[in-house]
Amino acid sequence: MQIELDERTLNWQQLVRTYVERELIPWEVTAELNGGELPPEVLRRIQDEAIRLGLPGMDAPVDRGGLGLSMVDQVAAWEMLGRVTNALCWCFPEAQSWMYEACADSQYQLETYIRPLLEGKRREAYAITEAESGSHEVINTSARPTAGGYLLNGEKWFVTSGNLADFLFVQAKVAAADNAPAGDTLFIVDLDSPGIEIVENPLFSHTFASHHPTYRFTDVLVPERNRIGGGRSGMDYSRAWFRHERMTIAARMLGAATRMIEEATAWASQRQILEEKLIDKQAVQFMLADCCTELWAARLMVYEAARAHDRGGIEPRSLHVRCSMAKLYATEMANRVADRCLQIWGGRGYRRDNAVERFFREVRVDRIWEGSSEIQRMIIAGALARRGLDAM
Repeated sequence: MQIELDERTLNWQQLVRTYVERELIPWEVTAELNGGELPPEVLRRIQDEAIRLGLPGMDAPVDRGGLGLSMVDQVAAWEMLGRVTNALCWCFPEAQSWMYEACADSQYQLETYIRPLLEGKRREAYAITEAESGSHEVINTSARPTAGGYLLNGEKWFVTSGNLADFLFVQAKVAAADNAPAGDTLFIVDLDSPGIEIVENPLFSHTFASHHPTYRFTDVLVPERNRIGGGRSGMDYSRAWFRHERMTIAARMLGAATRMIEEATAWASQRQILEEKLIDKQAVQFMLADCCTELWAARLMVYEAARAHDRGGIEPRSLHVRCSMAKLYATEMANRVADRCLQIWGGRGYRRDNAVERFFREVRVDRIWEGSSEIQRMIIAGALARRGLDAM
């Protein structure tokens, strides 16, 4: 049940799968039992191998040292990375193509912040969510022009991997002032800047080394040179980030669902109760059949959205909608698959050393972050109302 891909893409996908199975999956239970953490020497090794493969630069332009992969190739890679639990696939930073567009006018930003991501020398996190907005594009964090830059004030919630980062992309609203265009603006903010504090670092259902702290900014001085994109709207770049994240989340859901189905099928095929194997029970067969059908539908949708991205000629707003559709369907699908597969495993499926139990907890948040399922439905329905079905 595979999507038709060219030989080069298949070889690349197999390379990533080999990395996942040799370097990441064997350490899942260790991470689960140790708060998501791995021994330092293991973490260093898997990071080095990820960098050697070029994973931090999948989306980065070739002339900037990246792989410059198509979106189909990136989806093929993230599908394999999605097979691992405990966010071990987040062991490397990412230099995404929108960053190069946003920072195109600043060699300082490119050299100081973006290029080191390719080499694993820096880690980034994205700070956009606020208490008053949730998944909505409502920004109250302010950046007030001052001598030499801006004073940043506000709070950002759920800054994923913020505990591992050394700088943040922060979405803020700039007030109008002389020589300072107003509006939604994106800044690069060094986390060692005075005035930044973590006010909460809550525990979540999953067991990840990457936390999701709340950051408070109090009169944080951000130099003018750390304002991204000149006078262009920072929200445009945030939407580009959302599109990328929604596609990679959808791809990861394909990998997670595939592994859960494979392992549940293997278990049902050898588990015998009263001289009858689980796989021979119609109730189990129906659950697996539904899992396979929904996975196939999701795979077709995600790869077609990736191909639309690569073909070009599609308006960003239409591509935005297709990314929302892919994330919505793939994340909902993976949650249904997790529920069914855990049920097939029975009591053993509720053990933390079972991958399906970890996936059951982990994929739940994929229906929430980077825009909840309800937000995706609002985007899709809004596009339908404004432009009609054929223009989506």
